[in-house]
Amino acid sequence: MSPVRVRFAPSPTGPLHIGGVRTALYNYLFAKQKSGEIILRIEDTDQKRFVKGAEKYLIDSLNWCGINFDESIVDGGDFGPYRQSERKKLYKPYAEQLVKSGFAYYAFDTPIQLNLMREKMKKAGVLAPQYNHITRSSMQNSLVLSKDEVQAKIDKGEPYVIRIKLPRNEEVKLHDIIRGWVVVNTNNMDDKVIFKSDGMPTYHLANVVDDYLMKISHVIRGEEWLPSAPLHILLYKYLGWEKYIPKFAHLPLILRPDGNGKLSKRDGDRLGFPVFPVEWKNPESGDVSSGYRESGYLPEAFINMLAFLGWNPGDQKELLSMDELCENFTLERVGKSGAKFDFDKTRWFNQQYLRAKSNKELAKELQIILKANEIEAEDAFVERVCEQLKERATFVNDMWIEGKYYFKAPLSYDEKTIQKKWKPDTPILLEELKNRIMEIPDFNAKNIELVFKSYLQEKDLSMGRLLPVFRVALTGVGMGPSLFDIATLIGKKATIKRIETALEKINLWD
Repeated sequence: MSPVRVRFAPSPTGPLHIGGVRTALYNYLFAKQKSGEIILRIEDTDQKRFVKGAEKYLIDSLNWCGINFDESIVDGGDFGPYRQSERKKLYKPYAEQLVKSGFAYYAFDTPIQLNLMREKMKKAGVLAPQYNHITRSSMQNSLVLSKDEVQAKIDKGEPYVIRIKLPRNEEVKLHDIIRGWVVVNTNNMDDKVIFKSDGMPTYHLANVVDDYLMKISHVIRGEEWLPSAPLHILLYKYLGWEKYIPKFAHLPLILRPDGNGKLSKRDGDRLGFPVFPVEWKNPESGDVSSGYRESGYLPEAFINMLAFLGWNPGDQKELLSMDELCENFTLERVGKSGAKFDFDKTRWFNQQYLRAKSNKELAKELQIILKANEIEAEDAFVERVCEQLKERATFVNDMWIEGKYYFKAPLSYDEKTIQKKWKPDTPILLEELKNRIMEIPDFNAKNIELVFKSYLQEKDLSMGRLLPVFRVALTGVGMGPSLFDIATLIGKKATIKRIETALEKINLWD
């Protein structure tokens, strides 16, 4: 059995959609599960659509996702170069070989001539006019022109393309690992351009040549390429590489949350979630599109979520590390139907992974946010804050937004709590409670709670009578973790000071 070699081959025409990331991920998981190799190849044959910065963006995005390659434009390898524009000289000999063997031909048709052909076919009732076995005989190509005429046009430097010559009424069979047998009749196909007038191959020729030369064993790509797969099968046969045809697997679409159509950037903008792994800034317009990284998602959560969009391990377990995904992944368990994107489920994945992180890990990330907000705090203190807040957070930034009171005394107080719970005797009660707190020798959550409950019992007060105003005095908000844990963490001095400040400020409201 030949070794497993797969490739992810994006085009640098813009940002990497999460559908593309999933394709890269499935290639990676399959390769690692089979102890094989994965290649990153940049398919930049369409130079007109090339976008500056897109290539670097692709690499940065995949690095953030933890998808590592054995061979690439960065890592090198024995089958390079890995950028198609740098392989330009390789393709034309194969295109010429196809012409010489009768499987392709030169076409000199101008855009005007092509449009006239299409208009004529439409008038004849053909809904989707094609350049094929019917129309090719009336066009300007080497199947119609004499050898001398063809050579004269080439010598004059007239622009031309090379088209594949498809046979008439022939069935092309393809076995797809996910979809089973696919059979297409060549009468439903057209003579695709395989080599362009700018000296570059089209995707069809380039990907077949590169996959052959790079010894690719499996082609795992999106279902949008399934209609082109029969053409690629024929190219393998016509080039004499039939026994080297890779195995194919065409992945289903990632669908909109309502399940109606392919997930797009517009859907993300409309519903308020990213569709790109990393933030993308359009070099022409300057428009910025949000990314999962910048939105606070952990890469392992993002990858876990993405793996389950179209695949499942066959049991109820949902949280799988990259190593576990590699161990369990099979193409046979990838569904044929599109997978609906669930943004709430995506948030759930992040929440689970955040909770599983150590306080030390979270504190390191929270420190970055604190420093950006000019807050200085000891690592040990930040770790204890994370311990108290992580069960309530979905993102690390939530712990800053919801827990500012750990680092700064409140500047305002929750109005709903004040209006509902602040009574005429509240200042007296808080003052007395403050005095009791001042007397606690060992200031910890257990002792604070004992003193607090003892005071309530003495005054015959319910927990709801005093705890909300005590909380709002210390934190400024109406909800949060255990108030006794908060008081312990900020310390006796800060607790007393905050009660005094609240009494001063809130009394001014009355």
